Amino acid sequence: MTQSHPTTGAEPDVDCPVSLELLGQVYRADDYDLPYILEEIQPLLRARLAGYLYSKSHMHQLGLKVARSCERDDLIRAMGEIGSVIHGQASLKPAPVAVDPKAPPPPKKISLGGAQAKPPAKKISLGGSAAKGRNFDFD
Repeated sequence: MTQSHPTTGAEPDVDCPVSLELLGQVYRADDYDLPYILEEIQPLLRARLAGYLYSKSHMHQLGLKVARSCERDDLIRAMGEIGSVIHGQASLKPAPVAVDPKAPPPPKKISLGGAQAKPPAKKISLGGSAAKGRNFDFD
């Protein structure tokens, strides 16, 4: 029987400019930690990483985040004219979601259970004066 997937673990992509370990750190970093990780990477290598991530459809947004930490000249040196395009896209703010004023309002939720009044909340006793004489110690 032939296996269709490797069993030895992840193999590094030959096009990736950084180690698999560093790529994993960048991929898993949150918005707070990412700048600290990126500042440790040399500028030209960081620009190459931005281009690599940008070229992967599932890491496109991460590539733009990395590109925000790069100088335009470094991106151009690393990737040519596409570096200038990536720099431009990285510096744009995301467009707000446009709401069409002529669009109908969202449909109201319909319940098949009918309108039911909520039962009054039950009061819970925490012992009060009735529990004062009780002994809960087990001998």
